[in-house]
Amino acid sequence: MVTLMGLALDNPFWVWTAIAALLLAVEVMGGTGWLLWPSASAAATAVISLLPHLNWPADLAIFAALTIVSTLAARRFWPAPDSHEGEDINDNIARLIGHHGRASHAFAGRAGRVFIDGKEWAADLDEGDDLAAGASVEVTGVSGSRLRVRPVR
Repeated sequence: MVTLMGLALDNPFWVWTAIAALLLAVEVMGGTGWLLWPSASAAATAVISLLPHLNWPADLAIFAALTIVSTLAARRFWPAPDSHEGEDINDNIARLIGHHGRASHAFAGRAGRVFIDGKEWAADLDEGDDLAAGASVEVTGVSGSRLRVRPVR
């Protein structure tokens, strides 16, 4: 045990490199993003530990300072992931809101079909009762499996 402790005290670069690798491995398994910055801080501390006349307490202080600064900076300046709470990424109809297309057939009685993004969809008009074939439309919403559209003038 004494020889392992002596080896670690004599080679802080490899100890900090191992800590960085361990933190990175845990981060890769978890994927939260919280351990990425301590891992990078441990790697930076490993490089800084190569400077002469640094001891373990100084290395620990450097690691703590780098971890705090890098984590706070990353949370402050890195954009937050988009929150798609309640959205289903497999919902191919809701993603069409805001898209433009053309009426593939004439609308009669507010109902018709539109061609958007290479596919034909059943649709209902938000405004008016009739729409000519080929008229430009914009998707304003979804009602069940039907798109709600409005004419674009």
